[in-house]
Parts: sequence; C-alpha cells; structure tokens
Amino acid sequence: MLLLAVDTATPAVTAALHDGASVLAETARVDARRHGELLLPAVDEVLAEAGVSLDAVTDLVVGVGPGPYTGLRVGLVTASTFASALGIPVHGVCTLDGLAYACGLKEPFVVATDARRKEVYWARYDASGARVSEPAVDRPADIAEQVAGLPAVGAGALLYPEVFSDARAPEHVSAGALASLAARKLAAGEEFLPPLPLYLRRPDAQVPKNYKVVTPK
Repeated sequence: MLLLAVDTATPAVTAALHDGASVLAETARVDARRHGELLLPAVDEVLAEAGVSLDAVTDLVVGVGPGPYTGLRVGLVTASTFASALGIPVHGVCTLDGLAYACGLKEPFVVATDARRKEVYWARYDASGARVSEPAVDRPADIAEQVAGLPAVGAGALLYPEVFSDARAPEHVSAGALASLAARKLAAGEEFLPPLPLYLRRPDAQVPKNYKVVTPK
C-alpha cells in the first residue's frame, strides 16, 4: 500500500505519502492564495523524498472540506485526475476529521477552521475522536453555548478566543494525519466520503431575481 494524500481546504497546501504503517514524507505551505501553484510541487517533493514514482501509488486520499470554493477544488480535481490517470481509487476524508485525528485529545472537543466572513466551519467530537455532529458553518457567537468549556482545535478557534477559550494545536490540517486516518479506515474496512467538495454555503454568484430568459423567436 502506498497512499498519496492531499488537502487544500484550508490555507495549508499539504501533501504526504504513507505506506500503510507510517508517514514516509510530508510537506505543507500556508498560503491561501496559491493552492493551484503550490500543490503539484508539493506532490513532487514528497515523491522525491520517499524515492518513489507516482505510478507506485496505490490509493489517493483527499480532504473534501468544508472549505472555500476555489482552494478546495484544487485538491479534489488534482486527486481525481491522478486517480483517473493511474486507475486507482480516490478516498474522500472530511478535513475537520483530519485535524481531529492529529490533535490526539482524549476528551470531548471541537474542531473549527476559518470560513472567512466572520464564520467558522466546525464540528464536535467525542473522547475517542469520533465526530458526533455534522460539519456546519456558523458565526462563533451563535454556537457559543454548544462549544462552551470544550477544547478547540484549528485556526478558527484561534481567531475567536472569546468563544473558543481553550484553543489547541494544530492550527491547520496535515496531509500526514489525513493519510494516517485513511490508512486506519482502510485497514478496518470503513467507508469513505465521495471525493466531492463539502462547501456548506451557496455559491456567491447566483442568477439575479426576476432574471428574464431571452429565447430565439
């Protein structure tokens, strides 16, 4: 088994290789505006570090978000393209779950990433690290009662200390953690999410109300 994992759902552009037992190579760059420019070099970097070629990869793992439209699609399209070219499966993993796996907490906690517009993408987890709520997008003040007193992981928690009073590392998702989680799920025969974007918001660009359709006579 050789897993190639990528995630571009947050400002971190991250890639990793995993052999089913441990992470062989990993890289990450935090740059919210250069996902498309940075991801392929990141993949090349981890392949070179591990001393393997792309055609040795047996499975693709990709973070499906939630995340902003443009950045999130970079990772998904790249993973799907590789999977199609190589004839191998691509497994979707919730980006919040990757952060939860990496934090190592042994008590109930929250993961919150920056959704911009003064909102966070978030979900709650139990002491085993299992997600107990669906990913959501909200203003921090609107979920203050639901997250009160819980440790919180992720950049969204760091941005709003008045709500997430016990913010913890890591700040951004790690492709290494995503790959390790996927390897565990594969070994256990668990299902994955489809490699489709988890946006949670409607697109900004919408057809105006009272839009008139002009048809040829």
